[in-house]
Amino acid sequence: MMNHLKKISNPLLAWFRARARSLPWRDDPRPYYVWVSEIMLQQTRVAAVMPYFSRFVAELPDVASLAAADDEALMKLWEGLGYYSRARNLKKAAEVVMEKHGGTIPRDFDELLALPGIGRYTAGAIASIAYGKRVPAVDGNVLRVVARLTASREDVLREKTKREVEDALAASMPKDAGQFNQAMMELGALVCLPRNPHCEECPLTALCRARAEGTEAELPVKAAKKERRIEPRTVLLIERDGKFAIAKRPKRGLLASLWEFPNLAGEKKRAEILALCKNAGLSVQSARRMKAARHIFTHIEWRLSGWHIRLANPVESVREENSLYGGSPLPPLTWATQEELSEIYSIPTAFHAYMP
Repeated sequence: MMNHLKKISNPLLAWFRARARSLPWRDDPRPYYVWVSEIMLQQTRVAAVMPYFSRFVAELPDVASLAAADDEALMKLWEGLGYYSRARNLKKAAEVVMEKHGGTIPRDFDELLALPGIGRYTAGAIASIAYGKRVPAVDGNVLRVVARLTASREDVLREKTKREVEDALAASMPKDAGQFNQAMMELGALVCLPRNPHCEECPLTALCRARAEGTEAELPVKAAKKERRIEPRTVLLIERDGKFAIAKRPKRGLLASLWEFPNLAGEKKRAEILALCKNAGLSVQSARRMKAARHIFTHIEWRLSGWHIRLANPVESVREENSLYGGSPLPPLTWATQEELSEIYSIPTAFHAYMP
């Protein structure tokens, strides 16, 4: 693998210099921009990240402002990107950078790796792209490119395989490591696609063993993923006088500390919902079924049904100590206008199908 990869630098870099996309964090590769963009780009397409990145760095332009950011404002900036723990870890890491590194993002790979939320790939990306360090940055795109170039049938999801690829690339790394790492990522993102790769456009076709063997569609090899658990849930859009009920999720677990519309495990029938609302002190004026939706997390899939509940009683009279959750207390409700839901409160994408 190692000797074969030493041949790819020149054609790869020539292709990248001619074809690289203009991206804000690439055009201005300051460490903070590289870091924020790489965290946002994890499991998210470049086109989707672009507006988020622009808003984020406009509001929080440096490490100091990120470390001092209000949690609710941070979650609102991140709303829609998913994986909210990444945003929290960004802030935690910024606080560490301020406290232990004088506000300067470290250059050293191991020091970067010690920061909350930064793994080997992100540490390699920051060190190489922002600081020119000769270290690899191996993500899913790079693993796919290397697996095809070398016709490797090793499981790319295994940590052992990832480390072997890192070692091989480190030994093959040209002087311009940042350009090389970005070129490998770009090739995987634009040409060496998971399905139907554009081999005729690839600058490395002549060096690709999988292409020579006709096995590019079979690679990379990945162990079968565990099937997602299916969870039906019923979402309640509870409205009174133009305001909608939201509650904060627990501090631990899925979507921790984010705002949600009240929701119940299982698919509830109209009679069940009316009974639950009555027990919670909610005087229902009308209950209208809303469209079904679903949301996929890494290991769970929510199958959602929704009800728009209009209340007759004043909001202040809701008996929050009573149960709407089948035995557990109704969490404290906050009542927000449509404008406030849009501009202030961070509602996870899982509930966006029920936004008023």
